[in-house]
Amino acid sequence: MRRDRRPHALAWWLWGIGLATAALRTTNPILLVGLGTIALAVGWACRSAAPWGHSVGVFLRLGLIVIALRVLLQLIFGERLPGHVLFTLPSVPLPSWAAGVSIGGPATVEAILTALVGGLRLAVVLVAFGTVNAVASPRELLRSLPAMLHEVAVAITVGFCFVPEVMNAMARVREARRLRGRPTSGLAGWRGTAVPVLEDALERSGQLAASMGARGFGRAGAPRAPWIRRAGWACSVGGVLGVVVGAYGILAGGRSVPLPGVLCVMGAVLLWAGLAAGHRRSVRTRYRPQPFGLRSWATALSGWLAVASFAIVTALGSHAIVWTPYPLAWPSVPVIALLGIILAAVPIVLVDQSTPTVRRQAKARREQVSA
Repeated sequence: MRRDRRPHALAWWLWGIGLATAALRTTNPILLVGLGTIALAVGWACRSAAPWGHSVGVFLRLGLIVIALRVLLQLIFGERLPGHVLFTLPSVPLPSWAAGVSIGGPATVEAILTALVGGLRLAVVLVAFGTVNAVASPRELLRSLPAMLHEVAVAITVGFCFVPEVMNAMARVREARRLRGRPTSGLAGWRGTAVPVLEDALERSGQLAASMGARGFGRAGAPRAPWIRRAGWACSVGGVLGVVVGAYGILAGGRSVPLPGVLCVMGAVLLWAGLAAGHRRSVRTRYRPQPFGLRSWATALSGWLAVASFAIVTALGSHAIVWTPYPLAWPSVPVIALLGIILAAVPIVLVDQSTPTVRRQAKARREQVSA
């Protein structure tokens, strides 16, 4: 039986990182809306039937809240940018040492658009990672990580599962209260829901700790030579620093970091060497690991097509990727960048139609009820 009906969890994360990188590299609102739309479409079409498959809506609402807060903070406390004044808020005079900060004052169209684009960039990043949480299995991602990172990966995986588990617990408690005729909304509903949800979280934490202890979590293999351990940790730390500094140089642009691409490659090599040095210390084994097949490679690469298209547009001398409201004009949309964004929706085609998703299971339940 084939086991590659869905792309690998690591491929989904690479796809999401590619979309987030593309969102951070552009300030064109049309391209940002396109990236967010593609992320939502992929999340809606490919989300899993597991509990974490309901996180797309949560991250979407969180992104909308971020946009609203960004605009609100700009109107109240932001720098007073010149432009076309829409309205004027009551202002409070501040001392000279608080330059660049204001309370109230004239609100211009340019300032609002700048804040809107800044919030939209962060919202697209949140939606991209929310989509990844909805379509990728945290357990599968945990199994695919190197053995040296097993303990850290477990903590991260538990953190990723926190929001879906809390949502499921709240849904169960509300349904039970509704069947008993008790309020499920308002202050009374929240007060009656908080304690059962907390009890459920504590009970699940105890079950998780017991299962981890029964499986020998944290047990290490035979100790190795001290110089090998030191060399492995040094390579790991140097590799992480190289990747972080190089990625910052690539995202920041300009000449803030010399040779950022070379730093990324060297950091990745050092990180791989450190992981390889510490691999033998772990006694964890994997049974039937999920294959990283053609679907996974295509999914991972499709997320970075938008980044590649943005780089091509910039190399051709076009400044359409970066948009500013000075002068106030409609942003132009390069065809190459738009094509790269559209190709990021390739995972919708790659996911096997026989794979159970939330939408297909809901449709099957409706058919059973109508029959």
